[in-house]
Amino acid sequence: MPLQSNGNLSKVYVQDFVLEGFAGGLETQALLFAVFLALYMVTVLGNLLMIIVITLDAQLHSPMYFFLKNLSFVDLCYSSVIAPNALANFFSSSKVITFAGCATQFFFLSLMATTEGFLLGVMAYDRFMAICSPLRYPITMCQSACTRLVLGAYCGGCFNSVVQTSFTFQLPFCSSNRINHFFCDVPPLLQIACGNTAINELLLFGICGLLIVAVTIVILISYGYITVTILRMGSGAGRRKIFSTCGSHMTAVTLFFGTLFVMYAQPGAIESMEQGKVVSVFYTLVIPMLNPLIYSLRNKDVKEALRRLGQKHSAMWRMC
Repeated sequence: MPLQSNGNLSKVYVQDFVLEGFAGGLETQALLFAVFLALYMVTVLGNLLMIIVITLDAQLHSPMYFFLKNLSFVDLCYSSVIAPNALANFFSSSKVITFAGCATQFFFLSLMATTEGFLLGVMAYDRFMAICSPLRYPITMCQSACTRLVLGAYCGGCFNSVVQTSFTFQLPFCSSNRINHFFCDVPPLLQIACGNTAINELLLFGICGLLIVAVTIVILISYGYITVTILRMGSGAGRRKIFSTCGSHMTAVTLFFGTLFVMYAQPGAIESMEQGKVVSVFYTLVIPMLNPLIYSLRNKDVKEALRRLGQKHSAMWRMC
């Protein structure tokens, strides 16, 4: 690793980083490995199942499930950016990740996290149109409009990812290449950077705060109108169905944006690395695992689709 000295200032031109991960002995690492592996396997299976069911069942070919399928795809990619490398590092003696590998991991993490935030906002708008403007809904949320909304979510995620990655990895890193985290993220990287990181912190809090506030406003306005519409409905069964669908989405929104706010959009988030590791496990592994469960267990249409898929699978086995 090349080193250049200039007076009392030493700058390390980093070729590799070391992900320190979680402290503890072999037993602790083995326990964490088992927890991470279980979370990741359930995440992969749950999200893959949602994608397959929505793709194969014609009755789920609607805008709401189109967005849900994209959310499952993002969650699957989101966890896959973090979990395999984290699992490999639990029993690794070096825990090394290259500079390019760290930047790549950071780029896709930021891309998927921001895209998920936008998708949750799009899903709230979709529910608003379906419930408050049912006659205009088929025209407003046609296939091309849904595709544009999803592409817009990915473009927004890509913009944030490019900005955050370029500003973070142009920093010089001083005296240490050891990242106090189990993946490459902004706060631990800024801790080992030398020079002024004020612009990076401003971008972190500003963009993440703006994203959270903007999407939250869209969601609150959408659900404000939805609540008024529901209260005007005379059918109790209709109310319960809408509350069930919207309740699933609000649960996902609360979990995701709550953890993002704790991690990125509050002063002092950069200093609290140990707390940050625990929160990071929640939003990179636990939430992507919970989303398929939230939407399937509380959604009658998805449960019926799973039942039909199971019946088809059993019939095929009997024919064979």
